[in-house]
Amino acid sequence: MKKLGIVILVLLLIGGGGAFYIWNGLQPVPDSDTPVEFTVSPGMGTAAIADLLEEKGLIKNALLLKGYLRLKDEGRNLMAGTYEALPGTSFEQLLSMMNNGEVKPEEMIRFTIPEGYTVKQMAETIARDGDVDKEQFLQLADQRAGWDVPIIEEIPDNEDLTHVLEGYLFPATYEIPKKNASAETVIKTMLAEMDKRLAEIPGWEDMLKERGVTLHELMTIASLVEREVVVDHERPLVAGVIYNRLEQDMRLEIDATVQYLLDKPKERLLYADLEVQSPYNTYRNKGLPPGPIASPSLESIKAALMPEKSEYLFYVTKKDGTQEHLFAKIYQEHLKNIEISNKTAQ
Repeated sequence: MKKLGIVILVLLLIGGGGAFYIWNGLQPVPDSDTPVEFTVSPGMGTAAIADLLEEKGLIKNALLLKGYLRLKDEGRNLMAGTYEALPGTSFEQLLSMMNNGEVKPEEMIRFTIPEGYTVKQMAETIARDGDVDKEQFLQLADQRAGWDVPIIEEIPDNEDLTHVLEGYLFPATYEIPKKNASAETVIKTMLAEMDKRLAEIPGWEDMLKERGVTLHELMTIASLVEREVVVDHERPLVAGVIYNRLEQDMRLEIDATVQYLLDKPKERLLYADLEVQSPYNTYRNKGLPPGPIASPSLESIKAALMPEKSEYLFYVTKKDGTQEHLFAKIYQEHLKNIEISNKTAQ
């Protein structure tokens, strides 16, 4: 009966010369630069929606909108959700917005983690760009339990690890709803991305078995490649050198493992730096460090899975600006390559 009364009222107004009144009542309210947010709850009827729009100052007269919707038989497909509109938006636009479910976009945080970043660098970046607590992020990055991602089970229980999740948080650009943003959410998202990216490599688990290494060892080698190599085509070759040295029980002597120990990276390591007492120092210790020293890219992970075979045991960075390397099979040849590199220094 109430709906019928609204229809009759509208008809009477029209019949009584109230066309201008109706037209004016359905016009938008004066413009404003301040957007208005309103939420249509599931199951909310057209009458309640009209009242809500009037209450929010988006329409002048809810009664007339109710009558319009009744006469036009509209309003059946208005979708629930949170919307945002400027005062001055026509009622037709408001209805179209709700019919199409054009809800207000969620406010997101966005941050980029470059390839080769450490957990510490990630914490600083995410705290700055994502407004996530840095200390909480670092604390959670040292926890093995509580992450529903299979790859975490491969991390050994080793107290020498600087950060438990080092190397397992995939470097990429992320967007996360701000309302859900927390250190825990960020870490879960990054772990899931690493799990997903590994799954994109066909037969990676079989290749892992063929190489005779664990996933943790693979991620460690991949992180060494990531920090040592800039030019993509050299990644498999450098990975091969690492495997060659491991097979011959040689110290890896990788500068990046020493840089990992320092508070701030140095342009050039000193002999004193190479003597730092740490299980990560591959100048003092044989074998791999306890774990990854950074988050590797997918290309570095593939290189660690599919290294290029060679007899090389040494490499040195060219100083000609190309960021490539000179490779050698024996130490004497390596010394000559160092001389060549120094002569071409820019």
